[in-house]
Amino acid sequence: MSRPHILPPSALCLVFALLAMPGIGFAQVPPDYPAGYADTVAAARREGRLVVYATTDTAAVAPLNRAFEERYPGVKVEYREMESNELNRRFMGETATGRPSADVLWSSAMDLQFKLVNDRYAEAYASPESGSVPEWANWRNEAYGTTFEPVVFAYNERLLRGDDIPQTHADFAQVLKKNPGRFRGKVTTYDVEKSAVGSLLAAQDSRASPAFWDLTRLLGAADVRLETSTAAMMERIGSGAALLGYNMIGSYVMARAELDPSVAVVLPRDYTLVLSRVVFISKSARDPNAARLWLDFLLSRRGQGLLSEKSKVPSIRRDISGPYTADALVRTLGASLRPVVVGPGLLVHLDRFKQQEFLKQWRGAMESR
Repeated sequence: MSRPHILPPSALCLVFALLAMPGIGFAQVPPDYPAGYADTVAAARREGRLVVYATTDTAAVAPLNRAFEERYPGVKVEYREMESNELNRRFMGETATGRPSADVLWSSAMDLQFKLVNDRYAEAYASPESGSVPEWANWRNEAYGTTFEPVVFAYNERLLRGDDIPQTHADFAQVLKKNPGRFRGKVTTYDVEKSAVGSLLAAQDSRASPAFWDLTRLLGAADVRLETSTAAMMERIGSGAALLGYNMIGSYVMARAELDPSVAVVLPRDYTLVLSRVVFISKSARDPNAARLWLDFLLSRRGQGLLSEKSKVPSIRRDISGPYTADALVRTLGASLRPVVVGPGLLVHLDRFKQQEFLKQWRGAMESR
């Protein structure tokens, strides 16, 4: 019987030393990635960390960040959650004065993100995962859409029944018109003057529907309660303080509805806007290699699967199955889906004159509140 071959202690020490070296990351490189990706991993380990400014809830992204740090030990994610306007102001202020800032920016305020890209704050990076992102969600390898989030209605399921639950935007207007007394002070939506996401959604809504301003005037007449986040709107609906919510981020509503039987969601049948959180790497990133690893992981099947399964944030990749995915929404809603395209069209609403005119109309509609 032959004896097993055992490496001498000196050889074992050499193997362990090689595996511990920052440059040896072959086991961590996905098999279909470029051959030189191990060098990026090694450089990221030398950097040791990356800073992410984001609007996504810290708790929602925690499974993704944990999995990233497990895949790339020695690279720590410093994740800083903030509101979209604050994120934009802080990054621009820090960058203008040369202070340390974010390596990666990830925000649901698609228009503000794209303006930063358009103003040359982003590094062009052809991610190995770019082929899995729809064409409309990739702008010149500088800005990537990362999620597929429907913009929805929500309602209190304990208090509303039947025809009082709108299925289309026209239904929503009709419900308010038919029974103004019941819904007065009982409807909630974004404050477009205080929320960048709310402003973006209202602008996209106005382009999608010629009846937008009629509905907005009905919201004003109903003494609509304005909030700066979907979370705040859900609290109102869950408590019964509001019966209906308009233009809410579907990923948060669907996750809440699974836990709270009083909250229910409607995917509008006439058209459903689709929001995608935009990510880019800062051109002045202090940890650019770690930033590339994180962006790649965010777009990967593993990263997108974690967002979908653990955090209920719908994946933008069509090769991931499950209820919180682009695939499921496309099969359910088909042509009624209206993705907000990552591109120059996002800048139209940020034109100062157009924005002032939009806000003037909005304030006029809200006057009867």
